[in-house]
Amino acid sequence: MVDFRFYAPTEVVFGKESEEHLVEMVRKYGGRKLLLHYGGHSAERSGLLGSVREKLNEAGLPFVELGGVKPNPRLSLVHEGIELCRKENVDFILAVGGGSVIDSSKAIAYGMKYDGDVWDIYARKYVPTETLPVGCILTIPAAGSEMSDSSVITKEEGDLKIGYSNNLCRPKFAIMNPVRTFTLPPYQTACGATDIMMHTMERYFGKADDMTLIDNIAEALMRTVKNCVFHVLRNPEDYRNRANIMWASSLGHNDLTGDRGYSDFATHQLEHELSAMFDVAHGAGLAAIWPSWARYVHKENVARFVRFAVNVMDVPNDFTDPEATAMAGIEAIERFYRAIGMPTNIPELIGRELTEDEIKELARKCSHDDGRTIGGFKVLDKNDMTEIYKMANKQ
Repeated sequence: MVDFRFYAPTEVVFGKESEEHLVEMVRKYGGRKLLLHYGGHSAERSGLLGSVREKLNEAGLPFVELGGVKPNPRLSLVHEGIELCRKENVDFILAVGGGSVIDSSKAIAYGMKYDGDVWDIYARKYVPTETLPVGCILTIPAAGSEMSDSSVITKEEGDLKIGYSNNLCRPKFAIMNPVRTFTLPPYQTACGATDIMMHTMERYFGKADDMTLIDNIAEALMRTVKNCVFHVLRNPEDYRNRANIMWASSLGHNDLTGDRGYSDFATHQLEHELSAMFDVAHGAGLAAIWPSWARYVHKENVARFVRFAVNVMDVPNDFTDPEATAMAGIEAIERFYRAIGMPTNIPELIGRELTEDEIKELARKCSHDDGRTIGGFKVLDKNDMTEIYKMANKQ
């Protein structure tokens, strides 16, 4: 087993009555004046925002509001949130929504403790030393931001989508009520399941190959999500399976299934450029890229792909031909993606093939003008990125 660090300080309140503990959690972690941050109309229509306002008002906790968070959360709204929080002397941020809302909240929290442009942090020009505290009420299991050290922000100018990780931004608490996920549309449910599994796959296909216990946990999580998603697509109010998916969202990205020091995350980096350029759903973009990444890199460690095929995708092991078993596993996950309504290539994702210039631009941005490599399973340079985009551009 390789050396690693595990840090997961977020307090989780999980279950049907979890929202009743909101005021208790805010006070426990020092909130006196809040920013209530959220996305579109779904939280309003569901009654959740109304319930949150009522609880805060009854407790005498003052708050200001900022809605309008979009998927692939925008820097411009982060700037607006920082300005509002400074004007109103906010000392705690409450995110009500999914990963985009939580990521936007984390960025505002960073910006409140920095005199410059918060984008400097994402551009690696400044390392923060403190943030405002963030708590969340999760409504969309997918990104895992409710327990992770990560946030991803899109800068509209230049279509730049960049993630930043720092333990400072891990939420103080996460309230999770699976009932709040009953109204998620099927496509969003499938995107979420894909993202949850991918967070573990990025760690599973990493540099370490002797993490027996962690590998077993990772495989169990991936199998669980793979099986549960079919149940909730058939019956959106299936509490048991919604609950399993919701908890998997947190465990898949709080580093329990693998330390990012030995993980891969190349597929995430490749996808970030796609969703920045085309504003596609993150989970769908991951599904469109991963099979091509897998085919491109699998020979680096065929045995790892064999294990994935057999233990996660239920592929029979052809002991006489490991390569065939590995490829069968990749084909199996493509069938899984199609079965839940996800794309398996870029034309299915955006409705057309990329142009040659678009592929060059994606690879240029992903490689930071040929200034960085990505990946841990196989280190990828700009030429590798270009080839994977080309592979994913074919139906």
